[in-house]
This record gives sequence, C-alpha cells and structure tokens, in this order.
Amino acid sequence: MRTGEPLPALGDVLAALATGLWHWDTAAGLVTVDAEAARLLGLPAEATTLTEAQTRARLHPVDWNEITGVVPLAVAEGTLAEVRIRIMDEQGNVLRVVRSRSKPSYDPERQAYQLIGTLQEVTEPTPGTRAARSAVTGDWRRSREAFLLDAGRALAEAESTAEVLRVAGGLSMPGFSPDGLVVFGVQGDRLTIIGQHGHQPDDLGPFSNMALTTDYPAAQVARTGRAVYLSCPEEYKARYPATWPLARNFGRSSWAFLPLTVAGRTMGAWLAAFTYPVAFTPDERAVLATVARMLAQALSRAEVTESERELAAGLQRSMLPSLGPEIPGMQVAARYIPTGGGLQVGGDWYDMIPLPSGRIALAMGDVQGHDVRAAGLMGQLRIALRAYASEGHRPDAVLSRASRFLHGVTHDDEMTDLRFATCVYVEADPVTGRLEIARAGHPDPAIRMADGTVMVRPTAGGLPLGIDPDADYPTTRFTLEPGETLMLCTDGLIETGGHDLESGWRRLRAILEAHRFDERADLESLADALVQGVHGPSSHHTVGPLTDRREDDIALVLLSRPGKGSGATVTVRPQVRRTLLSVAQDEPDRIAEARQHLRELLHDWAAGEQVDSAVLLVSEMVTNVLVHTDADALLLAEVTGEAAARRLRVQVTDAGDDLPHRRRPGELASSGRGLMLIELLADAWGVDPRGEGKSIWFELYESEEVAGGGAAGFEEPGDEESEGAA
Repeated sequence: MRTGEPLPALGDVLAALATGLWHWDTAAGLVTVDAEAARLLGLPAEATTLTEAQTRARLHPVDWNEITGVVPLAVAEGTLAEVRIRIMDEQGNVLRVVRSRSKPSYDPERQAYQLIGTLQEVTEPTPGTRAARSAVTGDWRRSREAFLLDAGRALAEAESTAEVLRVAGGLSMPGFSPDGLVVFGVQGDRLTIIGQHGHQPDDLGPFSNMALTTDYPAAQVARTGRAVYLSCPEEYKARYPATWPLARNFGRSSWAFLPLTVAGRTMGAWLAAFTYPVAFTPDERAVLATVARMLAQALSRAEVTESERELAAGLQRSMLPSLGPEIPGMQVAARYIPTGGGLQVGGDWYDMIPLPSGRIALAMGDVQGHDVRAAGLMGQLRIALRAYASEGHRPDAVLSRASRFLHGVTHDDEMTDLRFATCVYVEADPVTGRLEIARAGHPDPAIRMADGTVMVRPTAGGLPLGIDPDADYPTTRFTLEPGETLMLCTDGLIETGGHDLESGWRRLRAILEAHRFDERADLESLADALVQGVHGPSSHHTVGPLTDRREDDIALVLLSRPGKGSGATVTVRPQVRRTLLSVAQDEPDRIAEARQHLRELLHDWAAGEQVDSAVLLVSEMVTNVLVHTDADALLLAEVTGEAAARRLRVQVTDAGDDLPHRRRPGELASSGRGLMLIELLADAWGVDPRGEGKSIWFELYESEEVAGGGAAGFEEPGDEESEGAA
C-alpha cells in the first residue's frame, strides 16, 4: 500500500489476520459474530446471531465459566478481559484454541453486561515443552486449577486466624509467587495489620493503625472494595506519591492489593508483593482474586470460630466455679469436659459451697439436653441451689426447693420445653468426715477405700429436679473414713463410648482400683486418669461402639480424707472396709442389692465358700426383718484386720421389740431355719437389744479352709429370697 492511499476496511484487516469480531449482550441473551468468528466457532463462515445457549454449546464448559467470571472482574477494574477458550465440536472434541480479548461494560439501568471483542486462533504448544510452561498455556491453566483446589481445601480446614495466615504464607502460585504477604483489617476508621509473611514485624509499623483516608493502596482498597494492581515501581510512585517512600524500602517490583470481601462487606485488604515485575494478566488477576475470596471466607470462618471459643471459655469461667481454698482435713479435685460441638458448654455442672455451719457442700447435676437452653438452665439452677445451701438448709430441703424452682422455670403455659435435671448434694464435715447425701435421680456416689477396694455407695433418692415440685428427697448419712475417696460424676463419665451403666461402671472401677497413691500421684492424677480412661487412646480398646468420644458432657468431683492410700502421710487407725445399706418394708428387691454389695466388699476374701456363707446369712437376716416385723432393716458390714487374717462382722438392726428365738421347723415348713443357719455357718453370732429395737450380728474369720461346719452342703440361693425365723 502506497503512502496516501486510503486505509483498508477494518473487517478486511481482521480477516487477513484471521481475527473475528463478536458482540455479547447479556440482557438480550444474544451473541453476534462476523464470518471469521463464526468459522473459528466451527460454524459456516458467515455473519450470524446466536443465543447464549448456542454459543455455550460451542465452548468448553470450564472456559465458559471462566468468561463469566472474568467479565465482571474486568468491568470492576476497568481493564481488558482476556480469556483462552477451547472450541468444541458436536462429539466433544477440541477443534481449536482461540484467545478472546474484549472491553466489557456494564449498564446499571438494564443490569446487564455488554462486550465487544476479538477471537483469534492460537497454537497450543506441546505439553511439557518450555513454551507449555508459560503463563498462557493449557498446562498453566491445569496447574492453576490444581493450585486453587489445593489452596481452597487448605484454607477451608484452617480453624484459627493464625492457621489461615500460615496457610496463606505457604501458598505457591503457578507461574508467579509473591514473596511478601500482608493481611489488613479494618477497625473503625483505621487500617490494622492482622498478619504478615515475608516481613520483619518492626518493618510494618508505619502501616499499622493507618487512617483509611491515607493515600495508600490498601486503605483505598478497604474503602472502595476495588483491587489495585501496580506492575512497576514507577506506577506505584506516580499513583501514590505520599506513601511511596515507605514502600520503596522493601525493594519490591510489583504489588497487588485485593479486597477481602464476604457477603458484600469488605473486611480488609490483602497485599501480595513481588520482587520481580508482574504484568498482572487477566489470568494472573483471576488467580489472585480467587485466592483473595477464599482467604476472606477463611478469615471470616476463623473469626466466628474464635468468637465461639471465647464465648465458650467465658461461659465456662462464669458457670463452672473454681474449687476455692483448700479444705482442712480434706482434698478435692474436679473436672469438666464438654461435648465436642456447639458452645462447648452443656447442662452438667459441679459446685463447692461453704456453709454457715463451717461445713462444705458439694453439688453436682445434669440438666436435660446439650443445647444453649440446657446451659442457661444449668447456670440458673446452680445459682439457685447455691443460694438455698447458703441459707443453711439441710440437703433434703435444698433439693426440694431446687426442684420447685426448676419446675417453675420450665413449666410455662405452652409447656413447649419441659426440662428436668438430676442432682446429688453432699454436705461434708471436714473434721469428722461425716457425709449427708441427698440425691435426685443422679448416679450413686462411689467410694474408693483405703486398701483400693471400690464400691458404689447406695443412697436414698427421689425424682429428678423439676418433675414434681412437691417431691421428697431422703438423706443418707455415713462417714468417709481416713484414706477413703468419694467420687461423684455425671452419666457422661460412665456411658461415653457406647457403654451402659453396668459396663461403664466396670471400666471406671478398674481405673480406680488400679490407681496407686504415692508422693507423686495425688487426687489430681486420679481425676486425670479417669478422664483419660474415657477419652484417651486406651478407651478405644474397651467394649462399645467407640465412634464418638465426645457424645455427652462429663462432670467429675473427687473428695478424699488424708490417710494411707490417699497420698498423705498421716497415721490412721487400722484399715476398716465397710458398707451400709437400708432396706425398707416396701423395698424387698434391695435384698439382692445387699447380697451384691457384700460380695463386692469381700472381693479378695481368701475362702470363696465363706463368702457364699456370708451372702446366705445376710439374705436370711434381712428377710427376717421384712417378714416378721413392721420395721425397716439397716445392714452394716465391716471388714477389719490384715489380709489372710481378717474379720467380717455383719450387723442387721431393726426397730422391732421381739427377740429372735430358736424353733424346730417341720419337714415341710417354709420358715424357722434362720438361727440354725447362723449357728451352723458363723464363727460367732449374737443378738443385742438396743432400747428401741434390736441388732442381730454374726462374724466370720478369714481362713484358707472353712472353719467349723462351713458352708459345705449348702447351695447359694441366688437371687431368691429365703425366709428365716425370729
């Protein structure tokens, strides 16, 4: 073409360069292409208008999604939208690869995008070659997609702000990687630094607590929510001369400042700085923008998680008291383990309350449920119970008032959220070890004796709190001997791991019996051992479907009197192992319970036949009281002495005035053999009048061989109730 000749038509020039034109109006949903663009799309080489669906059918689905993501980004940043597109045929094969370059615009009134751009075929290099590793190849796209998947997975798993920043600092972007990262936050009208990577902490001092009105890229991004890309130092200096002297000292060549936006709210800015020049092509900007969105979401989740943790910690601090000062003559240890989810605070609680009498009270309870409602009721009930105890009421009165309070709180007109709570309340005298216990549907306490024997201590009880406002809660009294430890716990400690009450108790009993107190192992170590046995690795080798170690809250309180076997070094009287049990006239089923407790008391007795004899005699004596009197029976069994030379004394007391006497029962008589059995099997026995009532007792002396007639020829009656003669 000679000078002065008219320029050829634009269409002819583009056709000569194998470049097509296309126009896309998202409001109309139509795409108009010229003849060359139609050819590149695999259509006849003539100008035509296609619907969005027809156009989308010619493009690779991933590339279509990339176009719809790049267009809004280019409009927001006022840049060109450049995308590499794979053209597909009807069989799903790639016909060719084209590059689209366009200048999109947005019409606010129509709420639609319009773009006019070019399509030009490009040669896809062979995978693995040097050209294939440039930032405009298919290999790069696949590397980018893999990077974004890995980055998204890593950021989604981060649970704290520190972990999110650590993951962000370790990201290695395909083709280009920043060597300096800073995450800015916004507090009021100030810019703050949440975290950084690749800088010395002191170097960022001038940028922290910066006003949002400052002429600094991060402040502008936080204000406007639009990204800022600076490809060279000259561009930085020209656009932000006020803060360029601060940035110049870091020796960087390119900077990308991106908004951290969640749900339409800009929560801060992310700086990615490079020591080498970066052109920030649309592909590179798309990667950075995607990482910024994932980073913002991860930081938002971490902020919520940390807020929940702080709230849970605050709730625990306010709802679960410390054990306070030491108790003279006693030791106390406590643990609270919440479930694994939610606010980490449930309906379980414990408390230690100083009483006006100088005694102390231990309270433990479990409000039905594991939700926020249960936690709130737990806090209310604990405060109410503490108030009633501080007024000086006895244990039964404390629980009666607490039950009436909970019933009033939960039983409204709609009756939509009825709740109850189990509770055990112990009043202890530190001087004498005397305990008074009232129980409301809660598991019985357990006693670890000085020699390591562990037994459940049966206590009288009533309905759980909140069910019946007029319920009664009888009191059980006994003494915690020197060297003994009382354990109170909620059912979470017993049943966690798929256990029921029986198998869970066997697990705890084994831990209690195996624990040995010495100078290095005190009550705190026993509490840790119990929790570890439920949640630790060893718990996975016990019975039960052990799929969830945090299925219920756990509250645990241990109360011990110093002595041999409790970690203290004080002289105490000879070891006494005892159990106390009352059997009322309307509780004949507790005779089987009495037999079981006696067997537990004699678990290491040398002669098994003597144990059978003792169990048979206890059954006879208690049955005598229930059948031949109108009174209740009180059973006291004690074991004293050293191993292999111990003495068992069993005493059954009732309020009846008639003394037992011998009778000669007929061959078919159903009663009259009680005293005959006692005389035959016991080493010693007797009847003691007690003013109002009487007490019948027997003794057995431990021996490898059965003394006297022994129990030979007698069969264990099992759980059948045999009758004696009075």
